[in-house]
Amino acid sequence: MTGVDPGRLDDQQLMRELETIHRTRHDTLLYGSNGALRAHNERMAQLEGEYLRRNPRRPVASGRTREGARERGCGESATPRT
Repeated sequence: MTGVDPGRLDDQQLMRELETIHRTRHDTLLYGSNGALRAHNERMAQLEGEYLRRNPRRPVASGRTREGARERGCGESATPRT
């Protein structure tokens, strides 16, 4: 495994790691070697899994579900309102 065990990161560090890995995803997919893409996939799964473990009741926008996406009109946001 590369990087710090996600379980050892505090919430702020975990969010920073998630932001970074999501930001680099597209370039890794397009230009990374198979090994780099595999490592990226594994790390992303670890980080996202830890986030979901810590936030089992996170807000889910109805527009981000299948049913909600079908009902959503053009230009409507899929982000939950607070």
